Amino acid sequence: MRKHNTFILAAIVLFALPACTTLVPIPDSNFAVTDDQAVAAYGRVLAKYVNERGEVDFAALQADSKDLDDYVAYIARSSSTEFHNPNDLLAHYLNSYNALSMYNVIASGIPETNDGLAKVEFFGLRKFIIGKQEMSLNQYETDVIRPVGEPRVHFALNCSSLGCPALPRKPFTGANLDAELEREARKFFAEARNLRVDDAQRTVYLSEILAFYTGDFVKPKTPSLIAYVNQYIGKPIPLDYTVKFIDYDWTIANSKRKNKQ
Repeated sequence: MRKHNTFILAAIVLFALPACTTLVPIPDSNFAVTDDQAVAAYGRVLAKYVNERGEVDFAALQADSKDLDDYVAYIARSSSTEFHNPNDLLAHYLNSYNALSMYNVIASGIPETNDGLAKVEFFGLRKFIIGKQEMSLNQYETDVIRPVGEPRVHFALNCSSLGCPALPRKPFTGANLDAELEREARKFFAEARNLRVDDAQRTVYLSEILAFYTGDFVKPKTPSLIAYVNQYIGKPIPLDYTVKFIDYDWTIANSKRKNKQ
């Protein structure tokens, strides 16, 4: 979620209006599945309704939602204690967040954007059953996923907005998670919408995601955002360049959206 003035206002709203939270119902599903079957259902959603740019055909998915419904129902009843390998658990977290984000778009009526206060409802006021507990997408990211301590999750989590990393067309897997996160980080910084370098002005322009979560990226091993980014690009950026941020685009990543460019 976006920081600065919008977040200050969002915090006030979330504190003052707890009664305004909405529990999004668990979809009807009689599909008793194993972990592998659930991930396979989610994989079919990605393969069928996500394009090569990571955009979703939400209207078509809404009309044929059984696989997504089954996976969201699985998310509700599965527990983190069922995953004994930390990579399997983190892959589950990432897949769950991304699936719930898609489900939230549909449950919200497929809005055109989450800009302004719309993000407060989408990320903070709408709650889901996740692992038998009620939580919002913001709580899931902040209280469950980020504490794992893997900054590359920010290139894998997709909040269904155009400013997000592109949604992969396959689920994340515990067996290959490190390679998959490395791939997503490199893909992220290969896109001009996320990284641009102006050598003449000695300035680097970064996705605002790097501003939102600076503390997750800047560590003793990578003491600046440029040092962090340099791990994932071919030509290193000089460490003394000025950093500026590219405004985040909260337009819903709908492959059938109006005024698509």
